[in-house]
Amino acid sequence: MAGSWKLVGASLRRHRFHTVGSHCKARTGAEHLWLTRQLKDPFVKAAKVESYRCRSAFKLLEMDARHRILRPGLRVLDCGAAPGAWSQVAVQRVNAAGADPGSPAGFVLGVDLLHISALEGATFLCPADVTDPKTFQRIQELLPGGRADVILSDMAPNATGIRGLDHDRLIGLCLSLLDMAADILHPGGAFLCKTWAGSQSHRLQKRLTEEFQRTRTLKPEASRKDSAEVYLLATQYRGVQGARKG
Repeated sequence: MAGSWKLVGASLRRHRFHTVGSHCKARTGAEHLWLTRQLKDPFVKAAKVESYRCRSAFKLLEMDARHRILRPGLRVLDCGAAPGAWSQVAVQRVNAAGADPGSPAGFVLGVDLLHISALEGATFLCPADVTDPKTFQRIQELLPGGRADVILSDMAPNATGIRGLDHDRLIGLCLSLLDMAADILHPGGAFLCKTWAGSQSHRLQKRLTEEFQRTRTLKPEASRKDSAEVYLLATQYRGVQGARKG
């Protein structure tokens, strides 16, 4: 797996953006700054070269290469899956499309409020709110055996511009997924979620420490340095006794 990330790095070194000033004319200041950043971002270019739906694929590729989150045969629930880049990586890593006949075939289920274009090897439930009880029931029906071995979440709430409020809402989403894990995450499974540092982070960390044997905080290279996002990886799920928490 580590070798795979080195190959990605080699791709990034081979395919760099050149400055294209003419493309930035007649735009607002905000649009100009966004486009300039995209033009200079090697991960944007690499995503196109490697046919990933967006640059976030490289975040999961790196984290998986270093921590072996995904393996052939595993069942994966990808929350906040649109546009499908993490599901692309998951399909490859768990052999969900059966590309490697010598390895067990896994399963990938992606859920999002937004539409997700079809992807071979993945099942998409959209538009759907992963925190809605009806969606939860459908997730259980679609997952083989009603269980997932890995829960992935690159979800984020629509930004209000109020940092504290946005942080609280994202922590709330992550905690909702942990509530769901009580009924669908297989013992020994893994949970990977995006979060933003803030005053409520300790609540999420506490839950992860209680319910998993090991937790790590990750900041992959593809996560922009000026971004407050970090990823929490929890492994070896202990399981939670009783019904799903409210």
